[in-house]
Amino acid sequence: MEKEYSVKNKIFHTQDLCLRTNLRCAKNSAGMENIMAENQEKKNEEIREFGQIQMKNKISLLTIIGEIEGHDCLPATTKTTKYEHVLPKLAELEDNPDTEGLLLLLNTVGGDVESGLAIAEMIASIRKPTVSLVLGGSHSIGVPLAVSTDYSFIVPSGTMVIHPVRMSGTVIGAKPTYDYFKQMQDRIVHFISTHSKASEKRLEELMMNTGILTKDLGTILVGKEAVEEGLINEVGGISDAFSRLHQMIEKK
Repeated sequence: MEKEYSVKNKIFHTQDLCLRTNLRCAKNSAGMENIMAENQEKKNEEIREFGQIQMKNKISLLTIIGEIEGHDCLPATTKTTKYEHVLPKLAELEDNPDTEGLLLLLNTVGGDVESGLAIAEMIASIRKPTVSLVLGGSHSIGVPLAVSTDYSFIVPSGTMVIHPVRMSGTVIGAKPTYDYFKQMQDRIVHFISTHSKASEKRLEELMMNTGILTKDLGTILVGKEAVEEGLINEVGGISDAFSRLHQMIEKK
């Protein structure tokens, strides 16, 4: 009887241990599922709010879309890129040892000059490999953003509009106003020429072109024309951009 009781006790004890182990495993599994769900939600939130995501292969993806917002908030109906979101992300990217490169996707109409240049300067100063891809378009202040990376691509149907500096609102018709416009334009031209193969003289010619835009000065460059003018390195798509970025990361 004692032996039978001892055997039954051992069996019961073993079953109890198995049950506890299964419960613990179930809790751990549920916990892992919750963590994975939270991580996925965090990624989705980053895409919604910042147009940015950290990819599995240690490449950070950043999008510049719509209008680049300045110090004033644009209407809620306007798609915008906010510099107060982008600048901290770029700083984090530079300092994060887990990030090895940046892929910049552009489809922007331009926007605030100061904010656009701030983002462009930030990207240009990143020590890690960076590649940009112009999709629908990268107009106005989007041009410095497109050339701010180490290497740039544009899709065959992508466009870039180069035009003089514009200002909305009240403008005082005096020489200091013109000088201010000229200074701002020189900053943009100098940045573009420094980070591309286009010369300052040629950029000013494209800006002052009167034969393309019916109601404005400027030039529209489509696909390979941007490459021929020396603004963009190559015509290509997303696979080309990833391939180039991986090559640059491996060489570093």
